[in-house]
Formats: sequence, C-alpha cells, structure tokens
Amino acid sequence: MNALATRFTGLDFVNPFVLASAPPTESKRKILRAFEAGWGGVVTKTIGLHPVENVAGPKTIFQRTSDVAPYVSRNKRPDTVSHSSWNWELISDQPLDLWLPDLEEIKTTYPDRMLIASIMAGAGGEEEMENWRKLARAVVNVGCDAIELNMSCPHMDRKDMGAHIANDEDIIRSILKAVKSAVDVPIWVKLTPATSTLVDAAGAAYEAGAASISLCNTFPSLPLMDPETMKFEVEVDGLVTSGGLGGLAILPQALQRVSDINKAYPDGAVSGIGGIRGFREAFNFIVHGAGNLQVCTAAMEEKGSGGVGVKLIQELTDDLKDYMERKGFSSIEDFRGIARDRIVEHSQVRRKSDEYNGGYKISA
Repeated sequence: MNALATRFTGLDFVNPFVLASAPPTESKRKILRAFEAGWGGVVTKTIGLHPVENVAGPKTIFQRTSDVAPYVSRNKRPDTVSHSSWNWELISDQPLDLWLPDLEEIKTTYPDRMLIASIMAGAGGEEEMENWRKLARAVVNVGCDAIELNMSCPHMDRKDMGAHIANDEDIIRSILKAVKSAVDVPIWVKLTPATSTLVDAAGAAYEAGAASISLCNTFPSLPLMDPETMKFEVEVDGLVTSGGLGGLAILPQALQRVSDINKAYPDGAVSGIGGIRGFREAFNFIVHGAGNLQVCTAAMEEKGSGGVGVKLIQELTDDLKDYMERKGFSSIEDFRGIARDRIVEHSQVRRKSDEYNGGYKISA
C-alpha cells in the first residue's frame, strides 16, 4: 500500500506533491522529466488564446540574504540563503495547437500521474466566455484530468485577466459557469492572495462549482533598487512594474490565506502553494487544511535538475513517508486541518491579567 497516495478533488495522486503552474511546467520536456523524477502531478504553465510576448529582459530573479549585512538582493555573494523569487513573466507563449499534442503525449506516457491544465481567458463578454470554453474542451479532450483557472497572476498586461478580475464575484461565477458547461472534470480556481475579500471570492467559487481553491500565487511586489547605482535589480530601460514575489518569503502569509479559507469552508478543498522547500513547510500547509501541495521556486532553484526539482521530490516524499510512519498516520488525512481550531481571534488568547477587558475604556 502506498501511504502517500492521496485522493484530491476526486483524482488519485500517487503522492500529494505537484509542480505549480510556472516555468517548471512550461514544456513537454520539463513535464516528462518531472514525472520521471516522481512528482504526483503538474499544473501546466497557463495556456491562453491571446498573443503573449514577455518583457525584453530577465523574466525571473532569485533573491538571497545572509546573517552578515543581511540585506535582500539578487546579487550573488558568499554564505547566503534563498529568500524569495521575483518574476514579471506572463503566461505561456506556446499556442494552444502546439500544447495539445504535447499534453496528449504526456498523459499517454504517464497515465497514473495527474495532468492539470492551467487556462486563462478574459472577462469582456460572451466572446471571452467562449474562449474559456474552447480552452477547457481542448485540454480535456487530449486527456487532462482537471483544469485550474488562473484568476491570480499579479502582473497581466490585460486588465480583464488574472488578479485584475479575482475580486469580482460575478465574474468568478460567470467563468465557472462557462467552463463547467463545457467539460466534466474537477475545476480548481487559483485566486490572488492580495485582496481583503479573498474568503468571499473563494465562497463564490465554491458555490459556483469549484472543486478546489489554489492558494497562494505570488504576491504583487517590486524588486529592490541598488542605492549605489540607483537602478532596480531588474528593469528594462530603467522601468519596472509590479511583479510576483514567491518562495520562502511568502510562506507565513500563504499559510494565513489557506487557514482563512479552511476555517470559513472546512469542507472545501484547498491546494496549498507558497514557500514549500521541504517537509516542514509542506506539513504546515497540510495542518492548515491543504490536501494537495504545489511547489515552484524550490524546484526552479535546484541545480542540475533542469528546473523541475529532481532531488526535491525525492526528499519531500521520503521525509513525508518517514514522518507518517513514525507517527502512525496512514494518510495525510489523519492530520490535515488539525490546526484549524487553534487559530482564534486575538481576543481569545489568554492575557497576563484576568481583569483585562479587551482594550475598551471603562466608563466612569
């Protein structure tokens, strides 16, 4: 019996670890290598129908820090550790008609691995709804097991796409209605974490038929400026725009978002993303309710793996299996969500004095 086998949104994963929609899943070659290495699933780099052209410069940087002069910088220097990734990369520039035969070959080669297609279209009326339906039908017809709707990219050039639309509950419902009318597979919805209405947006998605919420995509952010050169550490012609911060730096915030959704909708599935580098980070997503774990930055940073985390997936599965054996757990469901009831309102945490009244002024 495979103790790491996980059933999530009705799909059987050989293990709960999935490569997230990003450069590690941008091509057939990388996805096949990822499955060969042992990943339980992949979410493809987001596929769309509109023309895509990235900026004329680096698309992704990795930022590091140290305990000596501990500043965060992409500049390579000795004795540093990973802090975060930052990118302003758009969705896949490979057109749909090239993706389809690749997806079919991937699924045929690894029928026991879960292939989730990330798709994106706009929100500007019926034509865009039909684009969502067209993308959904196409990827499912070649064997994809599920679809992830990208409503979370923090730096799309079109204002009717990505994180720009993730606060609009009516748009979320309309896109889900369109996609669900076209296909009969689990639909995951990847929402932006950068909103005060995330719980409401997730509720709208669940209500409209989402099988899972995927959290967290990268957080909107800016790269640092070098005080000596007065240049941003990544820029084009001296200019920069909002990009996405990922990696270890976003882990506590990602856990907060996953916890918020799990507390509000304890029966709703969540695919956890944001800062997983090893077992401890993965464990924390599970105890806050995630039943599936997506990884990006750590896989990209692994040297010699082609950016797909060949050693990382072995470490993740070995460490999770060892932990479960030591604790006597038969599956991750045995400890998923156990932190939920211990996350409380600030006023519920015991104070030094029993007389403390919560900060309210007592009337004379």
